Amino acid sequence: MLVACVAGALSLMLTARALVALAPVTAVIAALLNPGLRKALPLWLRNRGAQRLLGLYLLLPLTWWHTQDWPVWRHEVFRQLPLIGVPLAFALAVPLSRQQRFGVGALFVVGNALLGLATVGKYLLNPDEAHRLINIGQNVGSVTGVFHIHFGLMLALSSFFGFSLSQEPVAGRFGKWALLAAAGATAVSLHLLAYRTGLLAFYLGLAATTMVLLFRRPAWALGLLVAGLLLPLVAYYSFESVRQRYRSTKYDVEQFYQQRDINDFSLARRLAAWQTAGVLIQQNPVLGIAPADVRQAMMDQYSWRNYGLRPENRVMIHNQYLHYFVGGGVVGFAAWLWVLIGPLWQPATRRNPYVRHFLLIFGAAALADSLLELQIGFNLFVFLYGFLVVATERRAQARSVTQ
Repeated sequence: MLVACVAGALSLMLTARALVALAPVTAVIAALLNPGLRKALPLWLRNRGAQRLLGLYLLLPLTWWHTQDWPVWRHEVFRQLPLIGVPLAFALAVPLSRQQRFGVGALFVVGNALLGLATVGKYLLNPDEAHRLINIGQNVGSVTGVFHIHFGLMLALSSFFGFSLSQEPVAGRFGKWALLAAAGATAVSLHLLAYRTGLLAFYLGLAATTMVLLFRRPAWALGLLVAGLLLPLVAYYSFESVRQRYRSTKYDVEQFYQQRDINDFSLARRLAAWQTAGVLIQQNPVLGIAPADVRQAMMDQYSWRNYGLRPENRVMIHNQYLHYFVGGGVVGFAAWLWVLIGPLWQPATRRNPYVRHFLLIFGAAALADSLLELQIGFNLFVFLYGFLVVATERRAQARSVTQ
């Protein structure tokens, strides 16, 4: 299972297809080789994390009776199978030791820190070109080709994970300072590269963490509040990229509300997509239009009101909450919220800082993009949900059995 987790973490950072293929196969083999497989099966069936992802998966096959786009339906039924397979592996394989979990987490944090610094180096080699890209709503690409939305999200996650990992006793003195340095490097890289979705996730995650700590550790909450207020100001006055991003974002949104040509403005096109999705939700509020039919329904709705967009610029929803609402109606929307919020209602998972960071930050980023619709976003979500949520619930089950 350790090999599968290392392969999974590396595949997210390196976009290596061989590792993407290796990770789930290795995980399934690890589950089948568990000598206590029979004893683990009942725990898997009762694992609420696995149940939530199963419910999310079933949204797709259970819509066969009103799906219109059968090729997409068949493709998605196969593509989303990791929603079942990954939690199955984390629930049935011999669990990782505390040191192994720490090692995988440190690999994720340090790896993203190094990639962030390398991408910052790419930015510094030609800052004028980078600022030009930002000014027109684009981004400096990561050195390994990870899409900027998901790379920004991984930088935001790594900054929080790195701090929490540095507090682990197994880290040691050197590990503590190395992880703190890596967390700082990811935060600085995120700001210097001015990845909009990553910054949104970072600050909403910081705000949510502050609220969580308010009644438990008010001094920490106060420190986070001060950091959350000062950090964007320091970044704005220190980094030209942040100032360019702020100005381009403001100008981008203005184009939509002033009803100008929005073909070259990414945020304005997203706002148009959100309004288009809202129409589809009003037409199919309970069961939605079927998950496999979302793209075709969006394009059909654009034919009624296109906002002056050329066909190639008529974008998809770019909001995971709206995406599930359009595809599955209230039922699909509730299933997605159950996946995100459910673990925060359970004491074992709620007290785990890594679970909180993951769900809050990923949930914040999902406001700005349909993260699960691209394979890397889907892989990131399923891997971390299994590694953090499903595994944490399994350890809580094991403790309750032995007590």
